[in-house]
Amino acid sequence: MNTTAEEADDRLRYAEYVLGVLDADARAAVAQEVQSTDEAAAAVALWQRRLMPLAEEIVEVAPARHVWTRIRDLLPLERAASRQPRRELWNNLPLWHWIGIGAGAVAAACVVMLLTYPQQPSAPTAVAAGYMVAALQQDNGVTGWTATMDLQRSRMVVVPATPAALAQGRAAELWLIPAGQKPISVGVITRDKPTTLTLLPALLARLGPTAVLAVTVEPAGGSPTGQPTGPVIAKGAISGSPDAPDRRSAASHNDGHAKRTAA
Repeated sequence: MNTTAEEADDRLRYAEYVLGVLDADARAAVAQEVQSTDEAAAAVALWQRRLMPLAEEIVEVAPARHVWTRIRDLLPLERAASRQPRRELWNNLPLWHWIGIGAGAVAAACVVMLLTYPQQPSAPTAVAAGYMVAALQQDNGVTGWTATMDLQRSRMVVVPATPAALAQGRAAELWLIPAGQKPISVGVITRDKPTTLTLLPALLARLGPTAVLAVTVEPAGGSPTGQPTGPVIAKGAISGSPDAPDRRSAASHNDGHAKRTAA
């Protein structure tokens, strides 16, 4: 049985995975857990629900004029401006050093609060109702990407784990393949950083345990035909729906269709 410290480490590891700060080996290990265990998939989806709103675009609000006056009163900017051009403020390394320390402390405090704040137990289906996940495995059995679908905000975040290298001028394109239907392009994804994709209503309506996600190799910018033109290099079933069957069965059901379509 895990100790309290071990459980906290696991929760932090899932949070770091969602934030994209793990190294390649650690990302691949968590991605494998998401593929093989419902507990890991639910934990990653829970952290997505907590942390993804932090990436929401914030509408710019112009501060009142007295705010800048107050800042100038608190900081010795007037004296520095009399000796140097104003642009020297941006090259003031000690100032940015302390600002960076303050920002880091705030970020660390936020993570600690999320980890230590008492959590009410919830059924896995409550998480699954708003989020779905998929681990996209390559032919060698290694997870190339993981995908988390935020149904409420109509978007998908695709995080690279250990994707295979692509030839120069080629791109990885993600497809949704509903059972018995043609693939629908979700968008081009990258190998070196998370990709956020918008889920149009037509895609949202077809998400579920009977569909799979597949990645094909396409020209830079994506398929020119609207359908896969290159080989399938990764695929995975979608889980997270309250009535989802075993994801391995869904992947087996759609595997042949994905390969035939991309051939």
